[in-house]
Amino acid sequence: MENGTKKRGGAADGQDTETPSNITIKGIFSLLMANIDASDKRRVISLGMGDPTAYSCFHTTAVAEQAVVDTLRSQKFNGYAPTVGLPQTRMEIAEYLSRNLPYKLSPDDIYVTAGCTQAIDVALSILARPGANILLPRPGFPIYELCSGFRHLEVRHFDLLPEKGWEVDLNAIEALADHNTVAMVIINPGNPCGNVYSYQHLNKIAETAKKLKILVIADEVYGHLAFGSNPFVPMGVFGSIVPVLTLGSLSKRWIVPGWRLGWFVTSDPNSIFKNPKIVGRIKKYFDICGGPATFIQAAVPLILKQTKEVFFKETITILKQTSDICCDRVKEIPCITCPHKPEGSMVVMVKLNLSLLKDISDDIDFCFKLAKEESVIILPGLAVGLKNWLRITFAAEPSSLEEALGRLKLFCQRHSNQQIGY
Repeated sequence: MENGTKKRGGAADGQDTETPSNITIKGIFSLLMANIDASDKRRVISLGMGDPTAYSCFHTTAVAEQAVVDTLRSQKFNGYAPTVGLPQTRMEIAEYLSRNLPYKLSPDDIYVTAGCTQAIDVALSILARPGANILLPRPGFPIYELCSGFRHLEVRHFDLLPEKGWEVDLNAIEALADHNTVAMVIINPGNPCGNVYSYQHLNKIAETAKKLKILVIADEVYGHLAFGSNPFVPMGVFGSIVPVLTLGSLSKRWIVPGWRLGWFVTSDPNSIFKNPKIVGRIKKYFDICGGPATFIQAAVPLILKQTKEVFFKETITILKQTSDICCDRVKEIPCITCPHKPEGSMVVMVKLNLSLLKDISDDIDFCFKLAKEESVIILPGLAVGLKNWLRITFAAEPSSLEEALGRLKLFCQRHSNQQIGY
């Protein structure tokens, strides 16, 4: 089993319990921040977290803010919401997601969650059973490994192929899956790779999953944040081929990650998830989950109906600009290469060439020394499953991004074992 676990004693029954020891983004981010040199008077610039609200060029729409204010002041939404979500919220999310599907979702297909992270936990919890395994992308989002560890799901990794735009290695999927495989996870637009899958590739994924008789968990938290040649296509488009659990949220598209408003959706026109036992299992799990604040849920219908397209276009324009800046500056640094220019989301993976550096042992060492010497935070690739790679978040103020990558260049120059090329 690939899940990292640590034995902990002291359980009530005297038995040892297993605590997952997987690296998390927030965990390593905190360690990197703690390594900042307090005597450095320069500002700390973080390119390590996918939270664009840290920069003034990214802000939510006034429509969203006013909707929350209005629902809060109405004093109608201070009580408990149904555990699966407010009816009007479920209805409007169903309408919103159905715009891009060849069939209509029902409000009963929608379960409101506290951000996409809770949706991930729900998906893995309801699928877990003794001996089960799940197929996860490498690189990927480490919360999946962490949740799998807590749910005793065996993790089997399939590679994403940088030379093919981080497409899924479908041959690996077929080799890894067996009768105990419950699902495969697809993150599109990609975190941490910044890729956006084509319709044709998603169709191949659906056909492969159908052949293997497994469902697809589609993590679309960065849904619609696409600015390259491939438009965003929801995995639910292929729900008639294979059952899809769609996970998403307001967080990234509306620039409100702190509002914790997400969704867990059964994108399943063949009604496989309509089985009463399955519906009952999902609802019972939601009975023990705390969802988003009721007044935030109540604001969702207005947010989804009244947000203008110009708001989304402005966000996409900035992301395209900052992704271009990121790639252009990376080209100036010989020890770092970007195999595939980002086409979506807010992050990109770049490869570290340690042979061109001295005094740097691996990506972890690189990032900790960078934080200490330059007050710049970049995520080591090991945190997302790829050793000696780096994950850079380009959702930043252009001037801040330029400054951070300038410091990164100086750092690499200082640690270079060959001064030529800088």
